[in-house]
Amino acid sequence: MAGANGGVRVAVLDDFQDVARRTADWRGLDVTVFTDNVRGAALVERLLPFQVVVAIRERTPFPRSLIEQLPHLRMIATVGMRNAGIDAAACRERGIAVTGTAGGGMPTAELAFGLILALSRNIVAEDARVRQGAWQSTRIGSVVRGKTLGLVGLGKLGAEVARMATAFGMTCLAWSPNLTPERAAAAGCRAVDKAALFAQSDYVSIHLVLSGRTHGVVGAAEIAAMRPGACLVNTSRAGLLDEPALIAALATGRIGGAALDVFNDEPLPADAPILAAPNTILTPHLGYATQENYDGYFPQVVECIEGWLAGRVIRPLE
Repeated sequence: MAGANGGVRVAVLDDFQDVARRTADWRGLDVTVFTDNVRGAALVERLLPFQVVVAIRERTPFPRSLIEQLPHLRMIATVGMRNAGIDAAACRERGIAVTGTAGGGMPTAELAFGLILALSRNIVAEDARVRQGAWQSTRIGSVVRGKTLGLVGLGKLGAEVARMATAFGMTCLAWSPNLTPERAAAAGCRAVDKAALFAQSDYVSIHLVLSGRTHGVVGAAEIAAMRPGACLVNTSRAGLLDEPALIAALATGRIGGAALDVFNDEPLPADAPILAAPNTILTPHLGYATQENYDGYFPQVVECIEGWLAGRVIRPLE
């Protein structure tokens, strides 16, 4: 179990693109990179030898039940400054330092608007039809110009999506628990109540932080209020959305489609009900996964680990 730096070993988890090794200088650290995802007993066995774990967002959750089985764990470095999968209280009780990385830009906003465009023209389904030897489509797409986009959440990401939508000629409505008309107007949106947003929007895109107050904020009632043919996009957190209610609305044709980048169980199980839902675009939590983000994330992770080894906690997570 001994390694460099007094026996400290570092595990980088879930590096599916094997990008960590080539985007930071890990020299001087005893690092093992894992490019797959394991759970349960296999995960505990994998992590037992390591004192430091690098988590790529919530690809592997760290609940209390896992933390309590890792007696050697002393530090978790996560990419980004939020990680809902880490039980911060359990870490504090064990004296485990938890740090994050700053910056990252707003690639999730680009993905969200890309998914809106993909839904509007059935791009994914049409690509599949052509590859299967078909040519004439049975579905007709529509333009986004002149349509209404409802933004559930108007923070930095929501405001960036609003900017893109406005450039494409869309009208933007917005709602969040504390949104003021002035803040909405500054982002080029009109503030409305939640019921009006779902009733009046052709596309709804979710951009809220997941918390006890926002969990399930888009539920069966909101989905039922959507216009026939309207589409929903979630690139934020799965817990914000009632997925069974969404699946039911898709199955009956009550709404036109949905694009999801986040799921309650990731990686998505082979028998996940959403896989059978019609008119969906499903992506594997790609919102933050860009070369530019990784180029910034992993050098900061190394900085956090080296700081911790020197007795300093850099960018601690609350």
